[in-house]
Amino acid sequence: MKLNRLLVVLMAGILLAACQPKNTLPNPDVNDTVPGSGSESGSSSGMDGSGSFSGSEIADDSFGDQAALDSMIIYFDFDKADLRAEYGEIIAAHAARLANDPTLRMRLEGHADERGSREYNIGLGERRSQAIRRILLLQGAAADQISTVSFGEERPAAFGSDEESMKLNRRVEIKYLN
Repeated sequence: MKLNRLLVVLMAGILLAACQPKNTLPNPDVNDTVPGSGSESGSSSGMDGSGSFSGSEIADDSFGDQAALDSMIIYFDFDKADLRAEYGEIIAAHAARLANDPTLRMRLEGHADERGSREYNIGLGERRSQAIRRILLLQGAAADQISTVSFGEERPAAFGSDEESMKLNRRVEIKYLN
């Protein structure tokens, strides 16, 4: 008797969970912040009404390694959100640029390859962009200078199911907004 009641309650819970509307599309106008990082406000700018980037890249030779600053894409291993060691200098150069110019704003756009569900890839893209954001914050950038968005598998850099295409799609793109 108790088992039947438990089964009915469990099934009702599963049905309610399945009926919940899922809003998995990212909102690029929302500025995600790390809890406890200071500023909890701010917004992304540089977006036109269609959600496309309307800003321009900033060229500035006043910060250390210009080649590192020109690198605007960080690539990741399959199913990973850990920053590879080869990108440490690049992230440090971007962090120094942000720390030295508090008016600069940046958006980190997370992407994934086509393997995995849509929801999983949105989450993986978010974890990737947040990993870079945390490193930038630790190296001196301010929380209100950096926003993140995940596009998951929705905006591939390369079309195809071969490994080379998938490598190009596992990335975070760094976009300066002003």
